[in-house]
Amino acid sequence: MKTTLTILALIVLAAFSASAQQPSPQVSLLDHMTGKWVLQGTIAGQAATHDVEADWVLNHEYIRLHEVSRQKDAQGQPIYEAIIFIDWNASLNEYTCLFLDSTAGGGLSPETFAHAKPNGDEIPLLFKLKNGFFHTTLAYDKSSDTWQWLLDDDEGGKVTPFARLKLTRK
Repeated sequence: MKTTLTILALIVLAAFSASAQQPSPQVSLLDHMTGKWVLQGTIAGQAATHDVEADWVLNHEYIRLHEVSRQKDAQGQPIYEAIIFIDWNASLNEYTCLFLDSTAGGGLSPETFAHAKPNGDEIPLLFKLKNGFFHTTLAYDKSSDTWQWLLDDDEGGKVTPFARLKLTRK
């Protein structure tokens, strides 16, 4: 009888431990972002193709995306580069994003951070700017294992599309 109770207790403990280790739907969504991607679409009305690599860093706390334009400047350097960190903050029930790119010119500021409440398979990041907002929606399509990136300017409530991009796996 004692052995049976011990085995039963170990089974319950193992099941509880396994369920406690299951990632949240928000972390699972970020898992779909890892890998090597080709980003294609339009940015400010211009065709764009970038390479994107995404991986978990710092003890599986953050997704790090490294985005590099295939288009080069006169010195042979990419015309655009960004490093983006996204995490899920369970205590605040939101995603947080730090977006650093080669066009910022001003270093770290409140404008380089965004937050997003979970919305199914979308991460609707909102950056607060001096003159309005900037929306960046990252939308995962399970059926095709692709991501849409929709970027919109928002000045005084007037939303204007800035970029329409799609990530496909390399």
